Amino acid sequence: MRFDVVSRLRASGVWRWAVVAAYTAAIFFASSGRGPDLAPVAHADKLLHAGAYGVLAGLAAWALANGRLHAVTAGVALVAWAMATAYGASDELHQYFVPGRQSDWRDLAADAIGAAAVAGALWAWGIIARGSE
Repeated sequence: MRFDVVSRLRASGVWRWAVVAAYTAAIFFASSGRGPDLAPVAHADKLLHAGAYGVLAGLAAWALANGRLHAVTAGVALVAWAMATAYGASDELHQYFVPGRQSDWRDLAADAIGAAAVAGALWAWGIIARGSE
């Protein structure tokens, strides 16, 4: 019997969590330096926060649902939202200690809103997809 690491990882879904971990590492790296110089667009940083944490919630839901977005339930969406929001809170705490950065509850609110929007959209997609089966 041949030991095939790639097949075992693919079957176990570990690689999906590796994608989530890589994305959180990218967020950590991005928030470890000086903040980006944004164009003079009102609340542009809040849009970036919402988008980044929306993607994180989507990746978490994807991993929790074993790669089957049609299997996203309310519970999966809630856990994905909670994971993304908790990571947002830890990132705001991290930024408190980074010179040139600031910790802001409004950034955390944008993180939570973006995560909720994507998690909710995936939950709705799951309802629609399961209804058409």
